[in-house]
Amino acid sequence: MTDIRQPQPPYESYPGSPLPGERPGQPQPAQPYHPPQAYAPPSTPPSTGGAARGGSGQQQTAVRRPRTESGARSAPRTRKARLRVARADPWSVMKVSFLLAIALGICTVVAAAVLWMVMDGMGVFSAVGGTISEATESKKGTGFDLESFLSLPRVLAFTGVIAAINVVLATALATLGAFIYNLSAGFVGGVELTLAEDE
Repeated sequence: MTDIRQPQPPYESYPGSPLPGERPGQPQPAQPYHPPQAYAPPSTPPSTGGAARGGSGQQQTAVRRPRTESGARSAPRTRKARLRVARADPWSVMKVSFLLAIALGICTVVAAAVLWMVMDGMGVFSAVGGTISEATESKKGTGFDLESFLSLPRVLAFTGVIAAINVVLATALATLGAFIYNLSAGFVGGVELTLAEDE
């Protein structure tokens, strides 16, 4: 069989018509394409070493530097409030002073017991008691016995009595002081306090 068709020219020689589904070619810009920037360029001209002009004559944008932590953190401020103690409740003052006086009395009794045991262990009572007994000895009988007089039960009993008296006096004086403070605060305004709060 003989091919009667004419020889076809190569594909490259056809005119530039788009194929089906192919977009027509867009005209190329005369200058190179620059994508849009996320941030606007700085208004002040950049330094000589920071930005240089390219061959197209357009100025390059400066690199944005992140903000440092020292600049973001502000100095701590201190809020101050000036207050005035206008009145002290006598009932609350009496309760607080009573509890403090009881605590102080217990500490006094414990301290007296510890001090007596330390001095007895060092032999202070026996040495001083012997000297006093010899000095007060007479023909009718022996001298003054310091060790039996300053025994531990007697010392603790005497200290307990002193602590109880201290509780009563401290409570009464603190309550009386609250009444006196309320009377004086009515004339002069009370004690002023300045309170500060750190943020």
